[in-house]
Amino acid sequence: MTYTVLSDCDVPRGDIVKCAARLGAEIRNVKLSGGLPEQTIGSINELLLEHKVIFFRDQGHLDDAEQERFALRFGKLAPHPTLGAIKGTASIIELDSARAGSRADLWHTDGTFVDAYPKIAVLRSLVIPPFGGDTVWSNTVTAYLDLAPPLQRLADKLWAVHSNAFDYAILARVSELDKKHLDEIFTRTIYQTEHPVVRVHPETGERALVLGALVQNFVGVPKYDGQKLFDLFQSHITALENTVRWRWKEGDVAMWDNRATQHYAVNDYGDQHRVVRRATVAGEVPVGIDGKSSVTRVKTPKEPAAEVA
Repeated sequence: MTYTVLSDCDVPRGDIVKCAARLGAEIRNVKLSGGLPEQTIGSINELLLEHKVIFFRDQGHLDDAEQERFALRFGKLAPHPTLGAIKGTASIIELDSARAGSRADLWHTDGTFVDAYPKIAVLRSLVIPPFGGDTVWSNTVTAYLDLAPPLQRLADKLWAVHSNAFDYAILARVSELDKKHLDEIFTRTIYQTEHPVVRVHPETGERALVLGALVQNFVGVPKYDGQKLFDLFQSHITALENTVRWRWKEGDVAMWDNRATQHYAVNDYGDQHRVVRRATVAGEVPVGIDGKSSVTRVKTPKEPAAEVA
C-alpha cells in the first residue's frame, strides 16, 4: 500500500537520515515546540507515517508543558487509562528506573488493552545512563507483508483478546515489588478488549499486525494452538531485520506511530538511573479488513485512577 508524502515538505531531505531499512529516521535541525508552523507539523506527521518512528536530538529545551503542546498538534491528548497522568499534565507519565514497574522490557504496543489505544507517543529523555537503556522498535506493517499469503489470510480472520491483567509472574525479571506495583496501580481497573489481529491503518491504508505482550488469547482458538500462532506471528514482528535500535542521549525525543509499531525498552543498565517522560495522543478504534471495529468486553474498576506525583 502506498500513500502520498507531502510534496511541499519543509523539512529538507538532507536533514532526514534513515536509521534502518524498514523503519526509523533521525530528523535534524528541527527545534520542537508547540508553536511550529502548520506546514512543519504536517511534514513531521508525513515523515512519521513513512518511517513509523522518528528521532530528534538536542531537545533539552522542552519541559512537560512544551512537550504536551507539541504532542497536542497531532490530536487530543490521552492520559493512561489506569496510571493517570503526572500532576499538572494531561497525558504525561514518567518512567523512572528507580521506581517499581518502570522498565518496559517486553515487546508491546502501548495501551492495546483498551479499544481506542493511543495513535502517537512522544517520549523525551531526562536522565540516561552512560551505557545501556536503548529502546528498540519494530514495524508491524512490514511484519504482515513478510507473511506468506496463506498466513496473511489466516491473520486477516483472527481476533485476539488483549488485557492489562496478564500473568507478570512469567517474566523472570519482574521483582516482587514490581508485581505489587503492577497489581495495585497498572491493574487498578481490569480491561479485556478484542482487536482484529490485522488492522487497517486509518491514514495510510496499510495492514498492520496488532499483537504484543498484552495478548491473552485468540478468539475461538484453543490456548495451545493460540500460543503457537502467537509465536509465529510475533516472530515476524521482532525479527532483527524488522527493527531499529536507538541509543539515547539526554535531551532526545522519540516519536512513534503506535498503530504500526511495537517497542521494547532494553533492561541492560543495571542499577544506573534512567528517566523518560511520555506524552500520548488519543487514537481511533481499530478496524479490521472486514470493517468490524475493536470492542472492550470487560472493564472492572478496582478504584478510580488518580494523578501521580
